[in-house]
Amino acid sequence: MSLGFLGVWRERFGACEIERRAGGARSEQHCKTQGVRVRMPDCFNPPDTRPVLTEPRRRAYLSAMQVVHWLPRAELPFAAPSRPELLLPVAPVEDIDFEVRPAPAANQPAPAAPQARSGERPKIEIPRPGSTAKPAAKPAEAEPEAPAPRPAPVPPPRFSLQLLRAGSCLLLVELATGQPFQSRDPSYLLLKDMLRAAGLPDAPQIIGEPVRWPLLVRGNMDQGPDAARDFVQGFIQARLEEAPCNCLWLIGLPALRFAGNADAHTYYQVLKLDGLGDAWALPGLELLMDEPQRKADVWKAMRQLMARWKSVE
Repeated sequence: MSLGFLGVWRERFGACEIERRAGGARSEQHCKTQGVRVRMPDCFNPPDTRPVLTEPRRRAYLSAMQVVHWLPRAELPFAAPSRPELLLPVAPVEDIDFEVRPAPAANQPAPAAPQARSGERPKIEIPRPGSTAKPAAKPAEAEPEAPAPRPAPVPPPRFSLQLLRAGSCLLLVELATGQPFQSRDPSYLLLKDMLRAAGLPDAPQIIGEPVRWPLLVRGNMDQGPDAARDFVQGFIQARLEEAPCNCLWLIGLPALRFAGNADAHTYYQVLKLDGLGDAWALPGLELLMDEPQRKADVWKAMRQLMARWKSVE
């Protein structure tokens, strides 16, 4: 700081201001500026401005850091002398083997496991899910017999049947094409001729929609032959409860199999069916057109059965 600058400073702020602004730890260096002594600060040795750590605060810090024994870097004034035994190096801990005394012979317990050493920490096994040993299953007295293998599923049969009423007779007719009868179909014209020859109305009444099997194209429902037979017989029984009949005509092989539980060898015969009464077995209309010689057998059987429905009329 130059003398010219101090002179300007003294003229502006006064000597007291210089003394106040230069307060704190000062060196003994002085300079004279126009007869006024000014104390200059020591820029090379600044005063120690660190806060003084009090004893309670210091002990609190040491306790927080878990420091029990400590030594200062410099000898503290008015401090008690350090204990020399604390300055000695710590001796390593030696492993001590404990002797296991044998248990009395009277009790004879299982041999005790050796105790863990003092320097080792005992391992604690933590049970984990799935690692626990399962209790042993009790031996079965007798092994259960293996279930019988299920029979292979039978593919569902495919057929279409139409139920009609002509006078006092019911007719269950096979639909070879799967479609309902049309007035110009050759098979339908043949059926009308047969009804006319039997003395029945040649314009039969159609009852309900055709029975088409299988009922469902997809699904897990049982649609085998037995299920089809139960369905067809139940359908006919429901119609008979509404209006009974004197004779049931079963025309076609599917009608014989699933309504009368019969086969082709029963053609032209009368069957006794539980819940359905008397049934007359006939070949299908398509078969009669393909093999005209069968019509003679139909006419021969018809003359013997005509009294069943003509007597009522």
